[in-house]
Amino acid sequence: MISVALVYPELLGTYGDGGNALALQHRARLRGIDLLVTPVRHSEPLPDAQLFIIGGGEDGPQRLATDELRRAGLAERVADGAHVLAVCAGLQILGKSFAVAGDASYDGLGLVDAVTVRGSERRVGDIVTRVGNRMLVGFENHGGETRLGDVAPLGLVSKGFGNDGRTDGFVSGRIRATYLHGPVLAQNPWWCDEILVDLVGHELEPVVSVADALYTARCAALG
Repeated sequence: MISVALVYPELLGTYGDGGNALALQHRARLRGIDLLVTPVRHSEPLPDAQLFIIGGGEDGPQRLATDELRRAGLAERVADGAHVLAVCAGLQILGKSFAVAGDASYDGLGLVDAVTVRGSERRVGDIVTRVGNRMLVGFENHGGETRLGDVAPLGLVSKGFGNDGRTDGFVSGRIRATYLHGPVLAQNPWWCDEILVDLVGHELEPVVSVADALYTARCAALG
């Protein structure tokens, strides 16, 4: 049984990123793998999950979620071997600090050497990130610009903005982060499967689904 925690969906569920948990569950079931998704409200303790999914949200909920995750000990869970998938506000939370309304800076969890500042304009629209020889497609809607320190980006942006107009997200140990909404795992089944491989610890049988066909069409449309 794979255990996945959907972190604070009432705070960080603005852009439908909770669908990432459903995508993982569906792709697992296609292969006969049991995957349990547990939504965790901000007043509840974090469960003993293998993967924590953190989505996007607005400034106020983002600050509240950061404080709750600090108290709940997400950093300790990661140190003990948990995986994290973070999107947009979730990405910013994992860094050293992020910008909030009025250009004020708010301390993040410090799990990754990254700082997010207020951007010159809001970035809204389609985004394509090149991850190795694959395309990661999605939609972005954020006002922050993320500066990476000693951490590798997830990939290079070929359309859209991402972190800074050149890179998107980051990868650090068992942590993956991106600015792509969509939800990103529903739009990119290959990345969903890659995360599943990490969780189960072995290669998976390939599957063909509607999501795969839609991904191919989306890539063709975006070039």
